[in-house]
Amino acid sequence: EEEEEEQLRRRFMAPPVSGLRELRRRRRELRSRMELLIMETQAEVCRALAAVDPGAAFAVDTWERKEGGISCVLQDGEVFEKAGVNVSVVFGQLSEEAARQMRSRGKSLKASEDGKLPFCAMGVSSVIHPKNPHVPTMHFNYRYFEIEEADGTKQWWFGGGTDLTPTYLNEEDAVHFHKTLKEACDKHDLKLYPKYKKWCDDYFFIKHRGERRGIGGIFFDDVDSPSKEEVFQFVQSCAKAIVPCYIPIVKKHCHDSFTPEEKLWQQLRRGRYVEFNLVYDRGTKFGLLTPGSRIESILMSLPLTARWEYMHTPPESSREAEILEVLRNPKDWVH
Repeated sequence: EEEEEEQLRRRFMAPPVSGLRELRRRRRELRSRMELLIMETQAEVCRALAAVDPGAAFAVDTWERKEGGISCVLQDGEVFEKAGVNVSVVFGQLSEEAARQMRSRGKSLKASEDGKLPFCAMGVSSVIHPKNPHVPTMHFNYRYFEIEEADGTKQWWFGGGTDLTPTYLNEEDAVHFHKTLKEACDKHDLKLYPKYKKWCDDYFFIKHRGERRGIGGIFFDDVDSPSKEEVFQFVQSCAKAIVPCYIPIVKKHCHDSFTPEEKLWQQLRRGRYVEFNLVYDRGTKFGLLTPGSRIESILMSLPLTARWEYMHTPPESSREAEILEVLRNPKDWVH
């Protein structure tokens, strides 16, 4: 048993929030299996990034309140300007504001007489901002949420997704990225990829700009059927697709040459990324509304550098205009 614990410890970036003994004791419970999955995903992604950027090292920051999390952040590498992979396991009482947000999405939450709604939320999330403008930014997040209502019944659901934000469009990369995610979805149900691809295009929409944040991927939330086990298996397949959908693109372009103008365009696109995350992103908003939450981890998704220029418009039929066209009118990449 000790040997097994040692193996697990070596597999992860840090000891799990709930402790290995506790996870082993409750290993049949979905909550424990999800915590192991997010820990494994974090380690797998960090190792893959470190292998591409060998000069850089992840700072591993374990934080604890009543619950805890592990933030792994790489800054100023050769390949990645900033890459963060976060795990959090949070228990507590749902704040009024968060409960209101959930009810607005159709959740019927029955609080106890004193207004308390105990919840448990756990997830792994990451944003990777490369230095080279020809390597796209990538984001993923997979999470599980459980709320106990006044009568003891538990509501649960999964959410998540993986999406790509290139500075310049490379059709081959877009096709590879979407195909890899489609294969992960197709193992479970052929209806999932088209449904979650559309959801992704609709969700990552910067309304005030009339454009998407990137070229999409998959996105879903509040998924609680067909069964807990089946949704968990699906989320596991999505998590396993992260490295194969993204790392080959990084390897292909991380040594491409680029001009100062291309770097400038990347900075302007990053500005859009920040706008989406601070104005629309539900996870960021939930984190910022949660009393005592860890702001550094919530804002880890923001790039190290970005620009906002007044009234910037790229020349017609330029490569910059080409990506804007796709952001305004999403494409079907796999058919």
